[in-house]
Amino acid sequence: MSPVPRFSVIVPAYEVQAYLHACLESVLSQSFPGLELIVVDDGSPDTCGAIADEFAARDRRVRPVHLPRNEGPGPARNAGLDRATGDYVLFLDGDDTLTPGALQAIADRVKETGDPDVLVYGHARALWSGETRREEHTFQLTEEGPAPFRLDDRPGLLTIMPVAWNKAYRREFLHREGFTFPPGCYEDVPWTYPVLMAAGSIATLDRVCVHYRRRRLGSITRTTSRRHFDVFAQYDRLFAHVDSRPALAHWRPALFSRMVDHLGSLYARRGRLPLGTRAEFLRRARAHYARYRAPGGPVRPSRVRHALVRLGSHRTYQVLSAAVRGLRHTGRFVSLLADGGRRAALRVHYRVQRLLPLHEDRALFSSRQGRGYECNPAALEDAFRTLSPGMRTAWVARPEHHHTLPTATRRVTPGSLAYWTALARSKYLVANTDIDPRLVRRGGQVLVQTQAGTPLKRMGLDLRDRPAAAGRTDFARQLRGADQWTYVLSGNRHSTLVWQRVFPAGYETLEYGQPRNDVFQRATSEDVDRLRASLGIPEGAIAVLYAPTHRDYRSGPCPTLDLDRVLRRLGPRFVLLARAHHADGAPLVESPGGRLLDVTGHPNVERLCLASDVLVTDYSSLMFDYACLDRPIVIHAADDDWAAYEAARGTYFDLRSSPPGAIARSEDELIDIFTTGHWRGSRSTQLRAAFRERFCPYDDGRAAERVVRRVVLGESDGLPPFASLAERHPVPSAAARHTRSPGPVPSALIRVPSPGGRVRVPDTL
Repeated sequence: MSPVPRFSVIVPAYEVQAYLHACLESVLSQSFPGLELIVVDDGSPDTCGAIADEFAARDRRVRPVHLPRNEGPGPARNAGLDRATGDYVLFLDGDDTLTPGALQAIADRVKETGDPDVLVYGHARALWSGETRREEHTFQLTEEGPAPFRLDDRPGLLTIMPVAWNKAYRREFLHREGFTFPPGCYEDVPWTYPVLMAAGSIATLDRVCVHYRRRRLGSITRTTSRRHFDVFAQYDRLFAHVDSRPALAHWRPALFSRMVDHLGSLYARRGRLPLGTRAEFLRRARAHYARYRAPGGPVRPSRVRHALVRLGSHRTYQVLSAAVRGLRHTGRFVSLLADGGRRAALRVHYRVQRLLPLHEDRALFSSRQGRGYECNPAALEDAFRTLSPGMRTAWVARPEHHHTLPTATRRVTPGSLAYWTALARSKYLVANTDIDPRLVRRGGQVLVQTQAGTPLKRMGLDLRDRPAAAGRTDFARQLRGADQWTYVLSGNRHSTLVWQRVFPAGYETLEYGQPRNDVFQRATSEDVDRLRASLGIPEGAIAVLYAPTHRDYRSGPCPTLDLDRVLRRLGPRFVLLARAHHADGAPLVESPGGRLLDVTGHPNVERLCLASDVLVTDYSSLMFDYACLDRPIVIHAADDDWAAYEAARGTYFDLRSSPPGAIARSEDELIDIFTTGHWRGSRSTQLRAAFRERFCPYDDGRAAERVVRRVVLGESDGLPPFASLAERHPVPSAAARHTRSPGPVPSALIRVPSPGGRVRVPDTL
């Protein structure tokens, strides 16, 4: 153990013998070496103390502490804190675990942000069923924007679960401020908020570092007991702290709101308060409401919990609960009537807003009509704010995607009042699909249609003779939407010709490259390593990104590969990242784990590309983006599957005659391509070079800059020149950095296109 460990991990243990082994192992198995583990036996009547001693006997980093009697989690943490020697202190409950690589990720982020007083990181609930769910409000952990910062710069951190174990604390800061935990339950309340308010520097880590176990039985905060009344004393301590420091007075309304939410939640949860005590609890909650409400602070009568606590009537709550149960039977009918009136009111509102002046400094962004922060619009949103500092940006996203957005970007829910206001009055509208078919572009508004990549499959008017793919597409409405485009982005000449043919309208084409691919030229090897660690890719593994495209003639994902068999045949060095198409609505694998990782829900496909070493796909346009990385690509296109796809959707060229790399016509051929090394052989490199020259001429890392300079800043001349392919140096893959480049592949193992586009497969394979 190093003389001065970087981290002191403090684990209070009381009646958690069934979980303590896993907890301690999760700490000691971390790849980061500089740590000490302080296990505090809080007078536990089970074998927690013995377990701590056993671990200490075999690992010098473990320091057991035995308290003579049970004091509670707060005093137990204080005992550990008194003995800590590390630069940073972390707390972990005895039935929780650290995720693999958590300490290294925390260490990297602490170093990157200049040793802040507090680092806040993410956690996931580990349910008794084995399911894990990441905690809500994770969007507050975004690493976008300046860091470190103060709480005044990111007040939304107060909405994150107020617990001690989702943060790393600089020990010198804790000692200087004299922070200790109080006794009793809910001890995290008067600890978390004062610590955040006092911190001179805070940083965030958008990564799950702790699995918080939600036990079915045994958790103090989930049992039926009068101990829940201790929450009132803890909020008394919190507000006493605030009242003793006038500089913190401006936080009182926010803390009051958090208190009312907490008290209302405890009261409403069945099974927490013993029978006969609920009315008493509500009376005390009402007293706290009156005592700590800031003068002039919000009453928020529209919020059910706030109204419940403010009124403090158990009988009123029972009446309201009965009324709510009755309304459930008629709620659907009433909501239908209300929805019709609401739509009419929004239409009127939109017409009125279109009569008001445009906001010259506002831009509205959207990806796939309400998805998260992704694709070309995300790259442009960042460039808008960077190159035009006075620009105020908003993003159209459904609530389930709000967590993906940067904190500096306003969230707008589709169909809301704010949405229609932004649609009517923002000067710049940026999207990769039509934002809304009801949009009426005003004079002076600029609509940038980014598209979503280079088209291999047929699009727009070219689908008129493809009923399986077109479905119920209204081509007339599609063209009316194209009539409103001011600019259309294109990554290459092929795309320009396709867009102008299938969406004939009066827009201007900006053939500048794909903004979403800029990151490939700007990312570093450290970024790649960090992404791989966050995905759980072992060091030295070859990560294969498998991303098949959507089939219009099928329902849901239909992988054409037996992924388990492929992995078995490739061997332990390979890891497979399986990503289903967003239109399929379901993952490719039912039971991910081990070397087969489901990354369908990952919000950023560009980061998956950076983390991988090779792409395997069929007909996904992702191949054009991946080629910008100059990493191997393998196409899996069985003859019968290609024929079905060509008949149903159609393509703009025969991919098999102009591939970006090796082509496999069967699962066995795909396995052979990897086991023989052909996937990164000389012939595959030659094919990729020709493909890049054709489809990646402008993706040099400055596409977004060119768009903003042309569209926002009005610079038509003097735009950044395009760097040639020879001048570009995309970040290498981890495999390319950690292994020697393979020698030439024997000619007998090279599949070369034969006349007619077919591939000759040597008998030796």
